[in-house]
Amino acid sequence: MPQTDPIQAAIDDLSSQGIHSILTQFCDLHGVAKGKLVPLDDLKEWVETGAGFAGPSIWGTGLGRFGARSEYYGRVQIESLRALPWLPGVAHAVCDGYAGGEALATCSRQLLKHQLSRLKERGWTLWIGIEPEFFLLRQDNQGNWQGADPQDHLSKPSYDLKAMHRNHAFLDDMRQTLTQLGFRLQQMDHEDARGQYEINYRFDEALAAADRFMLFKMAAHAVAQKHGCVFSCMPKPFTSMPGSGLHFHMSLTDAQGRAVFQDSNDALQLSGTAYSFVAGLLQHAGALSALCAPTVNSYKRLACSNSASGTTWAPVWKAYGDNNRTCLVRSVAGRLEWRLPDPSCNVYAAIAATLAAGLDGIDQGLIPAPPCSEDLYERFASGQTMPGRLPRDLGAALDALASDTTLIDAVGQNFCQQFLAIKKQEWDSFSQSVSDWELGHYADMY
Repeated sequence: MPQTDPIQAAIDDLSSQGIHSILTQFCDLHGVAKGKLVPLDDLKEWVETGAGFAGPSIWGTGLGRFGARSEYYGRVQIESLRALPWLPGVAHAVCDGYAGGEALATCSRQLLKHQLSRLKERGWTLWIGIEPEFFLLRQDNQGNWQGADPQDHLSKPSYDLKAMHRNHAFLDDMRQTLTQLGFRLQQMDHEDARGQYEINYRFDEALAAADRFMLFKMAAHAVAQKHGCVFSCMPKPFTSMPGSGLHFHMSLTDAQGRAVFQDSNDALQLSGTAYSFVAGLLQHAGALSALCAPTVNSYKRLACSNSASGTTWAPVWKAYGDNNRTCLVRSVAGRLEWRLPDPSCNVYAAIAATLAAGLDGIDQGLIPAPPCSEDLYERFASGQTMPGRLPRDLGAALDALASDTTLIDAVGQNFCQQFLAIKKQEWDSFSQSVSDWELGHYADMY
């Protein structure tokens, strides 16, 4: 029996659904989705060679303005093809970055695939459940950003059903869109800040989980625009309210499907491997901050500040504990919740770096300090000695990454060099800007 050509089979299947074009999507160094529309009929070219883009026009490729390696090629991953509900006739495709016929070392998806290949050598698989928190925003006539729902004004708004009723059209549109895209939804709720929501869906293998989060963001942007508002991954848009995290629930399985992190005889149900993984995360936490919390605004979330709700969920100290949300790492029934990332991160790079740090802990046989069994915010307020603290701003986080040569070597020097160069420019630009706060405090003071 002749073998079925998978590319032609995909063309036939999509054509039968009325698809005529493919949105070839990759992400830049900032984690922002980029791409172009190409004809479905030429799928063989997009799979084997890739859709072409001017390399220097994309943040972080490191590609020049001339020569064979000036062109960025996004190669379609054929298994990712699926119709987009908000773009009739268009299918979405995830792309891997190539240049000069070789995998591009500055492509963050290639970065993650490299880390996962290290796991595969051990017979392990990384599973991740990603929890997206986000804000729904609007701009007023003066260009000021505010929550999209003017009636969303409770001081402690978590699980507010009235806000969910008012915004049911958006939430149900998200439900329908994500379901059509193959997401297995688990819950939707109003979070702890005004205008803030969280939508949870089923965990997946790490690469698929990262791809799915990128698709989630694209869907949310389209649905929010349809309903006259903006889907925002800005970590902390409002001073007096909590910010948004992007928590990673992580577990490992071996070749037989057994949980590598679990040990039912341990008080936290964690194995020795899990403890070493945690120790690696804590040891490299300063450097990981740059990749998991990569914006100036990220460090407004990662702060010991009061909020209107009276609660903050941001991790500040390098500690871990059993179901302890005041720690950087929370253990939950034999799995690990990494609470550092926020939704402004490049999810591929953040997962790759997190995995690299954890593997370093395993390879070195690191042992963490005893788990934390208290509220670290209360401990801080009482003036007691605290565990090590995360960097206070992006500049300090970039310095921590630049000095962590072990993590840079493990993650990838090419990507990290591009990341540091671009993010240092961002930090310098912010540092040299004059804010309204400064004008208000200093303009007529002296």
